[in-house]
This record gives sequence, structure tokens and C-alpha cells, in this order.
Amino acid sequence: MAKSPPLEASVSGVVSTPEQPKLREGSDPAPHPYDFHVSGPRNLSAPNWRDLIRSSWKDPNYKRMVVACFIQAVYLLELDRQEKRDETTGLAPKWWKPFKYKLIRTLTDERDNSVYGAVFEWDRSAAMSDFILVRPSGAPRAVLALRGTLLNRPTIWRDLEDDLRFLAWESLKGSVRFTGTLNAINDMVSTFGSANVCLGGHSLGAGFALQVGKALAKKGIFVECHLFNPPSVSLARSLISFGEKAGSLWEKVRARLPTRGTGTVSPVLGGVERSLSMPEVKKWTPFLYVNNSDYICCYYNDPAGTAVATDVGTGKGGVIAGGNTGDVVAKLFVMSKGPQKFLEAHGLEQWWSDDAELQVALNHSKLINRQLRSLYTSSTQPSI
Repeated sequence: MAKSPPLEASVSGVVSTPEQPKLREGSDPAPHPYDFHVSGPRNLSAPNWRDLIRSSWKDPNYKRMVVACFIQAVYLLELDRQEKRDETTGLAPKWWKPFKYKLIRTLTDERDNSVYGAVFEWDRSAAMSDFILVRPSGAPRAVLALRGTLLNRPTIWRDLEDDLRFLAWESLKGSVRFTGTLNAINDMVSTFGSANVCLGGHSLGAGFALQVGKALAKKGIFVECHLFNPPSVSLARSLISFGEKAGSLWEKVRARLPTRGTGTVSPVLGGVERSLSMPEVKKWTPFLYVNNSDYICCYYNDPAGTAVATDVGTGKGGVIAGGNTGDVVAKLFVMSKGPQKFLEAHGLEQWWSDDAELQVALNHSKLINRQLRSLYTSSTQPSI
């Protein structure tokens, strides 16, 4: 696979726009490092009539690679805007057109007009030109893709503002991008139906996708969600971890103290005991893709129990919720053979690489359990 300069750095952004090689007079223009045929997947086939018999979208590796390409297109939509490239000269369209999708909407930040997301819809007319009469099984009707941080001057401050928001509070709900993303996905669900919609994000964009997906799931709306290198480091998380350790130490001390009466007291503050219970209904199960060499997302693979690796091709396995329910609340894919340096480990390119080797980690993940427990936790009101 042809290598290209890393498009993502820091929380996921572009370090700088690469300079194109200088050409000798009369020579052909050199391809841009971010051209699809230069840095895109080498062996990823475009849809064809054979997909009517056996759909490539049924392969989890194929779906992962295509969604990653759509997210790359969002990065390039913003770079095209900054460098004033139009639809005919832009780099971004080459990253969605091979898969028979079309751009129907861009999500722009009203503060600086930067593009942070895009909606792609199945392009029936383009598919018909290649004798694909119907949409292949498993292919979503529409995909909402969200980029991460771009370290380019026109958009860096707004991106870093949201990075700091997550770092401080482990929440992005105060951002205008959260509201814009939530409105866009609600419109898509109303138009296409939740079963026909897919949501994907990388790094900071994965943080938005996770929290928007949770907001929908709390209303009983379940959307397929793919999260690449989602951020897992925050000051809020550190404080919570400190509080959990302090609470555990207090419980050990309290157990040694003489008790008064025979009643039991809930260890939760205020006497409200929260227990993780999985209702017998369809649950929201996001797909998370992490690289242990990426310190921004590696804590998602921090288990509270024993990790069991399974073959990624089967799609079996996942992250177990807390308690004794044994229900899977997330699918966690870990890069077992891939880039080891941080900038590459946090990059998006690894997820469409032909030689990537992934495993599905079966963990009792403390971080995922804490972030998703609110979806399946019933609270008991304290008695007076």
C-alpha cells in the first residue's frame, strides 16, 4: 500500500498541508499525497453487480474501511475549502464516489465556516450506470461522517476549543457541533429510518459520534456507529477514578468499624443505589477501533477483568457491561499489527490499510461500562 504523510496529529488533526513536489517544465503534474489512488486502500473493490448476489457490505472489514474513507473525505472537504478547490479539482469527492455515494449535506461550524461533518447518500443513478439495480444488502442509505482536529490555522482554534472541552469535562454537549450533529442525524432518521443510517467519526469526531449516539439511544433510537480512535483521556475521568479509589478505600475502612443495627446502607451517596440492568429490548452497540500505541484512545482497552481476543472476521465478541448480565454493550476492535508510533497510531489511514490485523477484545472495560451504563441503568429513588 502506498504511504502518505499522516493526515492526523495531536487529537487528530493535520499538522500542515503538504507541499507538492516541484515539477520540471513540461512534466506531468505530480499526484497530491492525499489523492485517493495515492493514499487510499489498494484492494478495496468498488460496488458492482456481484454485490447483488453476495454483498461486500456484509464483510465487517469492508464496512470499516469504507466508513473510514468517508471520514477522510470530511477532512479533505475542509482542506478543499481552505485551498479554494471546487468540485472538479477537489480531493474529497474521490473518497466517496467509488463506493456509489453522493454528498447531500455538509455540516459547517457557524463560528468560522469550517466543515466538520458531511452526509453521504447512496447514489442510485451512479449505481445504475454500473448495472447495480438495487442497493447491496448491508449498505446504509445514508452515512454521517465527522472529522477530528485539523491543525491548520483557519480552523485550529475552534477544534482545540472542543478538544479542551472534552479534556476538562469529558462532554461535548455544550458545543455548537454537538447540536449540529444531533440535528443532522435526527433529520436522517426521519428521512431514511434508523436502520438505514450509519454514523462514523475519528478522534474528536468519534467523541461527538459517541455522545450523539448515546443521546439517540436514550430515546430508543438505535443507529449503527463506528468510532475510530475515540478520545479517552480527560481531567474529569481522572477525578472520577480518584473518587472511585477513595470510595473503595473508605469501604474497606468502614468494614472494620463496629456496626449499629442490622440495616444495610447503600454505598452510593445519598442512599440512591444504581444497578446495571439490561432490559430485554434491542440495545445500542457501537463499534470502537483503538490502537494501544495511541495514548488518546488506549484507555478504552483497559480491562477490569481478563481480555479474550477473537477473530475479527467473525464479528463475535465485545465489551461486557458491568455486573453479572454478560450482555455486550460495545464491540471493541484492537489493532494487533499496525503502527506503533503515536502519530501513526492515532491516524485514520491505518483503518483502511490492507495489511492491518485486528482482534475483537472481549473485555470488562471500565471506561466503556461507565460511559454507557446510563443507557441501561435503572435508578431506585431513596426511601424517606
